[in-house]
Amino acid sequence: MAGLTVKDFLDGKGKRQYSLIRVDNHDEAVAAEAAGIDMVGTAFNPTTRDFPSFAPNTHFRFGLKYGEFATAADAIKGAFEAMAHGAESVYCPMSIDVVREMAREGIPVIGHVGLVPSWRTWTGGFRAVGKTAEQAIKICDDVKRYEDAGAFGIEVEVIPDKVASEITKRTSMLTISVGAGSGCDMQFLFARDILGNNPGHMPRHAKAYRNFLAEKERLQQERISAFEEFRTDIESGGFPERKHLVDISDEQHELFMNGLKSWI
Repeated sequence: MAGLTVKDFLDGKGKRQYSLIRVDNHDEAVAAEAAGIDMVGTAFNPTTRDFPSFAPNTHFRFGLKYGEFATAADAIKGAFEAMAHGAESVYCPMSIDVVREMAREGIPVIGHVGLVPSWRTWTGGFRAVGKTAEQAIKICDDVKRYEDAGAFGIEVEVIPDKVASEITKRTSMLTISVGAGSGCDMQFLFARDILGNNPGHMPRHAKAYRNFLAEKERLQQERISAFEEFRTDIESGGFPERKHLVDISDEQHELFMNGLKSWI
């Protein structure tokens, strides 16, 4: 099974909803592919470069971390490196001018509007954006600019679903919802939120399908108990048992003991 291409996503726009999970480790990448997730992604850095090899039949998206690339040339270099390691698309939270330069080089690039974490100080912190007509129109203008710049996709984060739906109808780009409703083309969640593995604040738009933190706590208590039992076994003589030891024949043991007489 081959992963979906950028063309596949764009051809399917408006026909069905796609799924995207941001993974943090190899196991999550493997699980996402096995579950049939349409797009898998993570941040691009030296510790994640082999992630695509764990989901070889799924569209893999690397993200360029904001602040690690100072210029368009840096971003282009980083994107090419990400693609060389298996990415089929690249998320870039930098300016529209940078995205334009990346798109000119044929890089399948995804931009970001609404609540952009790296730009949050300009929009009032981690809070919804686009709740006024003025803000909503500005988001629409930004979407149009990303489209004109050559981006094929746009993350739409924490804006009113009615606004996101209208944007989706009016852009040729793939719209990726992060708390922006089902009117977008794709739904995006972090694996840590889906798995209930986030020790911090659970975003309002996220949904936990499991409780890995509780399971981790249970396993930690089991570790402690097992270690305690091991210590108690040692102190009581319960470990090691005969079955844990290596045997020697009586004949060989006698020869060994005789040999010790000249050794000591």
